Amino acid sequence: MLLVGVMPVWAQGDPAGVPWNQLSPGEQQLLQRFSDTWDQLPPRKQHRLRNGAQQWGTMTPEERQEAKQRFKQWRSLPPEQQQQLRERYQQFRQLPPEQRESVRNARRWFRSLPPEQRKELREKFQSMSPEERRAYRRELRRQYGGAGGGQPSEENSSR
Repeated sequence: MLLVGVMPVWAQGDPAGVPWNQLSPGEQQLLQRFSDTWDQLPPRKQHRLRNGAQQWGTMTPEERQEAKQRFKQWRSLPPEQQQQLRERYQQFRQLPPEQRESVRNARRWFRSLPPEQRKELREKFQSMSPEERRAYRRELRRQYGGAGGGQPSEENSSR
């Protein structure tokens, strides 16, 4: 919810930058590679980096390891695929809050499955036609509960 308070400032244009000495010691340590050029970074980038450092500081070691792995995977993607994922993320951000929560629940449900079962579901889903996918999603919803109950959704199932 911290971002809600920050967003109106961003909506007004470039917010004021964050002086390096106003970063916490932990933030400075995480952002050390930017220390020499910090004051030349655009204010929006400073805020994004600071927010990322703050989020990193609240993660467990397991969450950090997972984030590192996801970033490594991201960097290995071709630029076109990165762009597609950016666009899908923007589409997600434009969904109403209830639908975003439903997508998050579906993702949690999927990630809670054993790796073999996730792989099997992905392969099965990728081999289906669009109509078969819709029918399959409906069946999974019936099987695992109604909307918001942790079941797969349109956005999540197509990954």
